[in-house]
Amino acid sequence: MSDIVYQLKISLNFSDPLIWRRFLVDGDTSLDELHDLIQTVMGWGNEHLYQFIINDRMYGDGELGTSSQRADSSEVTLGSLIKRPKTTFIYEYDLGDGWEHEVVVEKIRPRSQFDIAHIPYCLEGEQACPLEDCGGIFGYYDILDALKDPAHPQHAEMIEAWGELGTDLDPESFELKWVNDSLHQMLP
Repeated sequence: MSDIVYQLKISLNFSDPLIWRRFLVDGDTSLDELHDLIQTVMGWGNEHLYQFIINDRMYGDGELGTSSQRADSSEVTLGSLIKRPKTTFIYEYDLGDGWEHEVVVEKIRPRSQFDIAHIPYCLEGEQACPLEDCGGIFGYYDILDALKDPAHPQHAEMIEAWGELGTDLDPESFELKWVNDSLHQMLP
């Protein structure tokens, strides 16, 4: 457990309204562990490969391999790479669908300045995470459009595949308590 805590804000690029989360992590969190935390705070299913792009260098899932351009994300920590607040970097999940997220380091502070018993911890967020394997952000919005409009030519097909809008799928929902309960279960 690190004495330094990072407050991060992650936003899903090209989402409108913006899908985002604000959360706290220890500075000694490896990028591989950060990936797992992002999966939980965003609501992804951890079914695909990922990579971070920080200072023009890639850090990725060990399955992607390493090279002079890509390092193994399990071998570096957030604190070893990011020393200043307001630093931004990219987190890309599912390299096929291309879910690109911008991560902003909002604060770097001593743990004592946060009145939170357990870290990692999600402070807030908005909007539901998109569906896995739906064709990226624009595919997700196409599905939502078809679900909203009974006259849409793919309405029945989308209801069969994804459920009804508002019952099985609510694009505006975000359950902070569920996220924090899930993060708490990840603690050693």
